[in-house]
Amino acid sequence: MTKNSTDTAPANEMPTFRELGLTDALLKATDELGFDRCTEIQGLTLPVIAQGTDVAAQAQTGTGKTAAFLLGSFTRLLQNEGGERAKNQPRMLVIAPTRELAMQIKKDADSLGKYADLKCAVVYGGIDYEKQRKELEAGVDVIIGTPGRLIDYFKQKIFDLKKLEIIVLDEADRMFDLGFITDIRFLLRRMPEPKDRLSMLFSATLSHRVMELAYEHMDNPEAIKTESTGVTAKGVQQSLYQPADDEKIPLLLGLIQRLNPPRSIVFVNTKRAAEKIEGYLLGNDVACGTLSGDVRQSKRQKILADFTAGKLPVLIATDVAARGLHIDDVSHVFNYDLPQQAEDYVHRIGRTARAGTEGVAVSFACENYSFSLPEIQEYIGQSIPLEMITDELLVDPKPRVRVERDRPDKPGQGRKPGSGGSSGRRSQRNAGRGSGRSANQAKSSGDVQSASGKPSSTLPKNENAQASANGSSPEGTDAPKKKRRRRRRKPTEATNPATQDTSSND
Repeated sequence: MTKNSTDTAPANEMPTFRELGLTDALLKATDELGFDRCTEIQGLTLPVIAQGTDVAAQAQTGTGKTAAFLLGSFTRLLQNEGGERAKNQPRMLVIAPTRELAMQIKKDADSLGKYADLKCAVVYGGIDYEKQRKELEAGVDVIIGTPGRLIDYFKQKIFDLKKLEIIVLDEADRMFDLGFITDIRFLLRRMPEPKDRLSMLFSATLSHRVMELAYEHMDNPEAIKTESTGVTAKGVQQSLYQPADDEKIPLLLGLIQRLNPPRSIVFVNTKRAAEKIEGYLLGNDVACGTLSGDVRQSKRQKILADFTAGKLPVLIATDVAARGLHIDDVSHVFNYDLPQQAEDYVHRIGRTARAGTEGVAVSFACENYSFSLPEIQEYIGQSIPLEMITDELLVDPKPRVRVERDRPDKPGQGRKPGSGGSSGRRSQRNAGRGSGRSANQAKSSGDVQSASGKPSSTLPKNENAQASANGSSPEGTDAPKKKRRRRRRKPTEATNPATQDTSSND
């Protein structure tokens, strides 16, 4: 069954949170946050969750779906104390595709659950491996995390899922895009049966593969779609420029100078483009920071904190930041590179004009990425207004500043060595190579493994000393031994089998 927003009251007539029967602890938190009336997705999903029915929901980004599943889930957890469970058995699990989204969900969970007696923890890769592990070992009610780190701790038996009551998959379509679906199925198969838990799936698009996942691992979920699904927010003023490749930097600088955005995000498709833009912005006295996949987690958090606080007016980001980031008062979004997927365009410009505010989205359709424009315009159901490039908009840029590439975390930081992931696999391979070299060095230096496994020398101590005096390599040194070449002797008549008398063998 599919429920649309047209099946209920219009968005401006959605019920208040008090009318939906939230607990006093949650109502106190929503009152402090200034939340009174539900958004469209909240008004559609909260009554269904209250009935204990599984939900597969599709909603436009920035419409409050995080609050929808958190408030619905917390209400059920507070009303049902749950049975007996061990300290390492959480009651609720939220899986997010990116670290930024996981951290944002945790932030919202702390705000909405401020007066609820529920302990939440967030786990993600790149930082604080031991700290996160200890927090889980102490026992929590709600775990929020990314698939890789969750599976890592699960396989170490830091927590188990036998008593899980609620599972939430956020940005399910992104899970497929990032190749996490195998990990998701791994975790789902280790939870209680679908009929014995409440399952929720939220996605920007309820595609066939997403619904296949829903019907396979959920108990007859109710599909819910908002009226504005697949359409950009009405508060976003969109515009399109068609620059040549060598005009993109001058045009970006010119627009920043003319529009003077207090807080803007510049989206790119590659890390190289991000480094180029950062160098030119810094060289032209524009403070900025870059978020990409290879930036250390600690540095990413620092950049996001500075951007949120207003210390950095410009954030340069690849699509790692397109989903899950809720930063207030982002006035402008610049698509320096037009995204290659139409859905990504909606998510990018959805970083502005959130929660009913207004914003500006400017896109560049250059020679390399303009091929995706028809698909984007078809997806959003409208043509993006085209603007002319004038000489006044093209600024002659100052030379770019060289930006040093960020170094990855040192071994042992952020991930337990050998615990999985690419860094763990590299460590294991290097360890294997190192042990092989050690064995070869041991052979060349005269070390021999005895039957008992202990090294034994092929030369007595006095012979080692004499070998050292003669300039040869004694046992335990790294100097290679000189190999002696043996000459093959022709077999003598006495030893040649062809000339021996074999009559005695008869």
